[in-house]
Amino acid sequence: MASAHPDSGRFDRSKEGFAPASTVLHEAPPEQVGLDPEPLRDADRQLTEWTQDDAVDGHPLFSGAVGMLVHGGKIVDTHATGEAVRYADGEGTELPESEQVPMRPDTIFDMASVTKLFTSIAVMQLVQDGQVELDAPVARYLPEFGVNGKQSITVEQLLTHTSGLEPFLLLWQDWPDKQSRIKAVMDVAPENEPGSTYTYSDLNLITLGVLVERLTGSTLDQVVTERITAPLGMSDTGFNPPASKLDRIAATEFQSDPDRGMVRGEVHDENAWSLGGVAGHAGVFSTARDMAVLGQAMLNGGTYDGTRVLSEDSVRAMFTNYNLDFPGDDHGLGFELNQLWYMGGLNSTVTAGHTGYSGTSFVLDPKSRSIAILLSNRVHPSREWGSINVARQAWATALSRSMAVLPAKGRSYWFSALGDDSTATLTTQPLTPSGRYVSVRFSAFVDNESADPLVLESSTDGVTWETVPLHAKGAGAPREATPFLAGTGHRSWWSVRAELPSTENLTLRWRFTTDGNYTARGVSLDDIRVIDTEGALVDGERHPEAFSAIGFALHSR
Repeated sequence: MASAHPDSGRFDRSKEGFAPASTVLHEAPPEQVGLDPEPLRDADRQLTEWTQDDAVDGHPLFSGAVGMLVHGGKIVDTHATGEAVRYADGEGTELPESEQVPMRPDTIFDMASVTKLFTSIAVMQLVQDGQVELDAPVARYLPEFGVNGKQSITVEQLLTHTSGLEPFLLLWQDWPDKQSRIKAVMDVAPENEPGSTYTYSDLNLITLGVLVERLTGSTLDQVVTERITAPLGMSDTGFNPPASKLDRIAATEFQSDPDRGMVRGEVHDENAWSLGGVAGHAGVFSTARDMAVLGQAMLNGGTYDGTRVLSEDSVRAMFTNYNLDFPGDDHGLGFELNQLWYMGGLNSTVTAGHTGYSGTSFVLDPKSRSIAILLSNRVHPSREWGSINVARQAWATALSRSMAVLPAKGRSYWFSALGDDSTATLTTQPLTPSGRYVSVRFSAFVDNESADPLVLESSTDGVTWETVPLHAKGAGAPREATPFLAGTGHRSWWSVRAELPSTENLTLRWRFTTDGNYTARGVSLDDIRVIDTEGALVDGERHPEAFSAIGFALHSR
């Protein structure tokens, strides 16, 4: 089926600005918006495989999950797999099958630290209403906070995790009640000089939750409901879900310290639980569909279905990197930015999102107007069963690979979408060039981290290889000669050239090698030409059969 818009389904044509304010979610087959459905189906199968008994280390990667993918306002994939309730205890004893509860598309999840986004939006609403200034000290609004070296900490520093506060306190264990626990946060001294470091801290958002309550005169859960979720129609989202929805809520962890048993319907985070289930850092429950609405509202510039919850300027600020002094810890006002470890192939400098300890991730890609939501109960029955980052990456990357990259020239190009710890090569036959030098020209579309390099190598014996320096031109390309090509987020073809001495039995190969972490969309090669003084030794457009390919395959999109 033809694409509804010439730019739909395109990974190599970045969009500028916000989506039209009129964009609302509708379900549609991926083909309708120009997507290749196969990467999505592969990702569905992979999620299901990860729920199997022996997926990792003799247990599932997660008990169950619900994934949702959105492109251009169209929900192109929703996949529910595994169980919302599966285990009886923390040792992994399975319940009888009749007592297990399967995942369904409307399963409600403990969103854990994704809650921080709701608190941040509530703060930004106060900023745009003139009640809060970002560069003002927090103590202006919470005088009790301005003690023990925190007098200069600003609202912005709390939102960007540059306040210097430590990651967390054991509030539930070391203080007896809510009042004393909040006071402990207000009293704590910074671990580092404010503004000097990036340290992800729950205390930052707990403080902002208190700030919201102080300035509005309402509890944080009331503010989130009245100012965010109710206006957006997110009817399954909020703190402390009612007992009437328990049958749809995914279980989390079996906790013995504190002695809570199998946690279901109450927030998993012990500190949020000790604060009555309502805190700035954790406590929100939601569904994939509700989170998609929030995501689309942000991509629309703060509005959805005729209701505005944020101004466009506020959304821009939330998607702007304030942490330029802390490379790798890119952060807007509340949103994390440019985090390949869970954004996968959707990663870029403006890709925004957040994860939750319970097994949730939320990714917004303004460049393709896409949303990747993966909700799992990975701590069910135990947090010790490990990380699900591999699934977070794979889910987002599947959507990126479903989008087209059109050839730089002709009808096809060589593409490699390697997993971790792999190598792909594209190798010429031995060449016999004329003259003193050989020129190599090709186009490259790279979406890979620097630890997963694409290199050009030469050899005269097919055994010993030398790296050939490359010169690339294009958006995001390195300015100087480079031994390898890498980068995420630029989404454009680079024109690449190299010169090397002419020798007999010259063989060239392009090698793409990945390490054990963080695989992005992959790399593409097109219009490969090897030229000597007599003309073309290799013309990849006319003779793709001249290459020996391992891990590369010809693609047309």
